Amino acid sequence: MGLLDRFRSAFSPWDGTSGRPPSGNGASSLHLSWPAPTGEWVAAESTIEVLRPPTVNKLYFWAMQVSFSDQGRRGGAGHIGLQWHFDHPDKTAVNWGGYGTSGNELSGSRSLLPSTVGNVNTRDFAWSAGRKYRLRVSLAPEPGPHGTQSWRGEISDVQTGERTHIRDLWAQGRALVDPMVWSEVFAGCDEPSVAVRWSQLTLTDAAGASVTADRASVNYQSINDGGCANTSSVVDGAGWVQTTNTERITPQGTMLVLAAQR
Repeated sequence: MGLLDRFRSAFSPWDGTSGRPPSGNGASSLHLSWPAPTGEWVAAESTIEVLRPPTVNKLYFWAMQVSFSDQGRRGGAGHIGLQWHFDHPDKTAVNWGGYGTSGNELSGSRSLLPSTVGNVNTRDFAWSAGRKYRLRVSLAPEPGPHGTQSWRGEISDVQTGERTHIRDLWAQGRALVDPMVWSEVFAGCDEPSVAVRWSQLTLTDAAGASVTADRASVNYQSINDGGCANTSSVVDGAGWVQTTNTERITPQGTMLVLAAQR
């Protein structure tokens, strides 16, 4: 938060419509959680398309998140997705990282992708707006060190079919639970509107059986927690669209069902 933003916030209440979010990390987030049927899921996938890209030098992060579990014991969570990051070539990057149950950053293998900023999780990746990318997290063939499991993060260009191995993340747990997708925006609430579409939210078990979600539950970071009040999630027939700086037409907690599935 800049000096001017701090000055304004000291004399006017935060209404969630303008300026940088005063949350703990300086970001506003919105989430879509999809119901996961009971099962031992070993892979999760989702497709993302940036419909309207950012135009400001602020960080935007769009990711699929999964938690790791071993018969009910949690082993932390990981997030894989695209970033608009001003320190990377053309401001485009990909991230696969996560945190353990105690808040520690999870370790993992060394990525073969370069990173201009030298971050082990965030790597240079040339993505383009209007193009679909498939995010995938799956149990890797070889286990991780010290009794951990190795979870592989990959991104594929849907048009060309080219698949890129980002890296492997090491965590406790042999199954994936609590899948969701989200947008985390470090820009002011009144910055130019940005939109992404999520689709084909899929879970796969060890036998190769898959289920694809037809609904997702809406969550917005509250104004009291520093979230923007002018973000919204909707369905458009092709998927779920998350938009910043727009009228919020979908209330908190709504279950959004794809029109084609109703």
